[in-house]
Amino acid sequence: MSQAAGPTPTETMFSADEASRGLGIELVEHGEGTALLRMTVTPAMVNGHRIAHGGYVFLLADSAFACACACNSHGPVTVAAGADIVFVAPAREGDVLVARAEERARFGRSGVYDVSVRRGDELIAEFRGRSRSVREGAAGGTPHVPPGPTEPTEPTEPTKESR
Repeated sequence: MSQAAGPTPTETMFSADEASRGLGIELVEHGEGTALLRMTVTPAMVNGHRIAHGGYVFLLADSAFACACACNSHGPVTVAAGADIVFVAPAREGDVLVARAEERARFGRSGVYDVSVRRGDELIAEFRGRSRSVREGAAGGTPHVPPGPTEPTEPTEPTKESR
């Protein structure tokens, strides 16, 4: 972790991440556009096939992605705009998984990050995340979304779904 006088943006963000910390995910190291997180697969994380549920592997990779984005946080909050994952090999109860995130590109308010999830030297999953910096001045650090209608509207003509 950083040797700085106070917590880094990554440390601040991760300390508030109840979802990741509640699963025992640890922030091992971080730097400019990079992060390394670790998680042990617990009995509660395995599915009916007795392998780690893909959602937990995705969450670990997504948390590493978020920490790598936070390393670049010099202004507006950066959030995920989208992500994809490819599961390469199963993880099992007791496995210690490590997710290493690396920034690939930043342009305008967007960024691209790759995360490799490994068990030792074995690749478990590859994740690609796309980030977006939130427009400054947005309330609570979230993007401005225009309000929608307050009451549902009925279609004037029947639709296929309503017939």
